[in-house]
Amino acid sequence: MTKPIEVRNPRTGKFDYIILPPPPRLLVHKCNRARRCQVNWQHMGLEPRIDALQQWKQAILSGREDLTRALVSDTGRLSTSVLEIDSFLASIDRWCGLAPELLATSAKNTGVPFIALEQTSVPYPLVGVISPWNFPLLLSTIDTIPALLAGCAVVVKPSEIAPRFVAPLITAVNTVPNLRDVLSFAEGAGETGANLIENVDLVCFTGSVPTGRKVAEAAARRFIPAFLELGGKDPAIVLESANLELATSAILWGAVANTGQSCVSIERIYVAESIFEDFYHQLVAKAHRLQLAYPTVDSGEIGPIISEKQAAIINHHITDAVEKGAVVHCGGKVEQLGGGWWCRPTVITQVNHSMKVMTEETFGPIMPVMPFPTVEEAVYLANDSMYGLSAAVFAKTESEALAVAKEINAGAISINDAALTAIMYEGEKNSFQFSGLGGSRMGPGSIKRFLRKKAFLIKTNSNYDPWWFNNNSNC
Repeated sequence: MTKPIEVRNPRTGKFDYIILPPPPRLLVHKCNRARRCQVNWQHMGLEPRIDALQQWKQAILSGREDLTRALVSDTGRLSTSVLEIDSFLASIDRWCGLAPELLATSAKNTGVPFIALEQTSVPYPLVGVISPWNFPLLLSTIDTIPALLAGCAVVVKPSEIAPRFVAPLITAVNTVPNLRDVLSFAEGAGETGANLIENVDLVCFTGSVPTGRKVAEAAARRFIPAFLELGGKDPAIVLESANLELATSAILWGAVANTGQSCVSIERIYVAESIFEDFYHQLVAKAHRLQLAYPTVDSGEIGPIISEKQAAIINHHITDAVEKGAVVHCGGKVEQLGGGWWCRPTVITQVNHSMKVMTEETFGPIMPVMPFPTVEEAVYLANDSMYGLSAAVFAKTESEALAVAKEINAGAISINDAALTAIMYEGEKNSFQFSGLGGSRMGPGSIKRFLRKKAFLIKTNSNYDPWWFNNNSNC
């Protein structure tokens, strides 16, 4: 028998929700059933799949209040939860609009006059999605929606830290007969995720580097594809010519949105020496204006730290920096209010790469700011990392910023803005270094990850091919 898992409320600190992981045998049954139903889902064609997802969207809209309440309980924040739901619903429409062109079969002639080529693709039967707690709804569906449209069945294993949103989703899924056969959820912790990998044909994982390694190894043993988006330590470079009013506003949002609990958060800031003082003073002034969303979700912009374990990491990074000589200008501590863990936007200077706050993923509203003497040094510092998810560059002109951005080892670089991949989904990108593995989850390439290409090579005449053995009895 599997043991129930108690779930902590990030605002109150109380364990007020329980999930029951499926026993391994039940998970196997769930996966086998989804794989059987996938055959009909694939062969019904794209238009019925689009219709099913649109029906799901309407059911979610009807129960939106329930989903919002669940997400607020999961994460302790309101405005970001509303934005998360809006982004999820928009992604359904976006993929339903893109899929017909991206999944079309093509036919063409080849370099051999009497051989034609018909190109098509077939979906992996069953996709497993293992998602994290920081954006529980969005990151459990960012891979799920294109996979479903590609013709796959999907089983989602959400984080055990933020699972409340699943119940409203299941309620909506159950109103769509075709969809409920091929989309299901398996609540649980790491053991459930490990069991899921053993029973799917492709796995998508979003989470930490250590867990991502385990996922990649398990997938490799089964010889199945693994698409991983892991940690980040995203740098921002502010060149001497940058508009400081714009740069400080963009970086503040990019660093502390969702309380900095995002893999694409700005986690280290490099500023030209000549503007360093002005930059961090402006950043501190703007950071001071942001308030905690306490005692109510409407009280401010900064929600609680969702994971209790993450609160300890944030506090440790701040303490390590101060002990090594860093100076805190605002914020600077993790505090407990009403049972939840909170951290105000924190600006730190006199930092260097001996400090964990500059080298390890913090996942909090922490903004360490470091001056650089030359652009070459800024690029070196930005690339001095095991990560390579995304970055940002600020300069007066687009060309100046792009010249620097092209030298940064990261998959997506925002120009005169920050964390744009949290808002924009069009651009294809890969994760560099230990930030991930596999094809882009953004842009057209995302849906194609879930397909295996097939080529039909068609002989169009009845003549002997010139490369055949010359054994024709008529010759």
